Amino acid sequence: MFEKGAWQDIITLPLGLRSKKPRTKGLTMVIDKGMGLKETKDLLETSAGYIDFLKLGFGTAAFYSAEMLKKKINLAKEYNVEIYPGGTFLEVAYFQKKADQFLDRAKELGFNFLEISDGTINLELRERRNLIKKALDRGLKVLTEVGKKDSKIKVSIENLIEQVYNDLEAGAFKVIMEGRESGKNIGLYDEKGKLIENKFEQFASKLVNPDDIIWEAPLKNQQFDFIMKMGCDVNLGNIAAGEVLALEALRTGLRGDTLNLVVSYEKIKEQEMHPVLRKLVAAWSM
Repeated sequence: MFEKGAWQDIITLPLGLRSKKPRTKGLTMVIDKGMGLKETKDLLETSAGYIDFLKLGFGTAAFYSAEMLKKKINLAKEYNVEIYPGGTFLEVAYFQKKADQFLDRAKELGFNFLEISDGTINLELRERRNLIKKALDRGLKVLTEVGKKDSKIKVSIENLIEQVYNDLEAGAFKVIMEGRESGKNIGLYDEKGKLIENKFEQFASKLVNPDDIIWEAPLKNQQFDFIMKMGCDVNLGNIAAGEVLALEALRTGLRGDTLNLVVSYEKIKEQEMHPVLRKLVAAWSM
């Protein structure tokens, strides 16, 4: 963490320290699209203090040998990072009527978390709750995801919110808002990757606790928007492995986008406290 860093006795984070791990807000979920053990170790050595979840994206977990996958899981655990297979992989298992076997294998391999989604397949509410229960019964913690991966399939905000609360009631730890790895023309984003303000406001206004959501936000402008709207301890997901420290810099004011907020605020304060301006205001108010 920053307070143990090489500059901690000189530099103060402009937006302040973040929540420390283990934490339930300010989570960062990184998407892993096939890193080997050496790459994973390099990432964890530099960034483990800023990573809460490492998601083995899509069905990539299928292509590791059991031995290699166990080593990768154990490596993540050594650095206090939770690792889990992407929700699409479990969707495949469910579609092939192998969900129970999948859950058993996940437990056997050493995963602590699973993602349950229906981004491609369709899961009825009862089936979704049943999958969550089965995972919990095996001692696995659950992340769920809402939203569809096909941009042509439109899901109403009301249905998304209903699904969020059903999942949380069923025992999900957090609910992920779909944004895919591209962050474009999906979920709350338009074709250019810009947050659709009215959709976000409709969704966010119905949340009792915004910390229940992990917002998939692979693009910097999306990360900035969420930090602006919800603070530096917003939960963000689908962060590229090479962007973890860049995101942390954005969260804490060590990147121009968010440092500018601090600089602008300080300028306003200086103007308000400037003696000449104070005299002018005093004279105007007499």
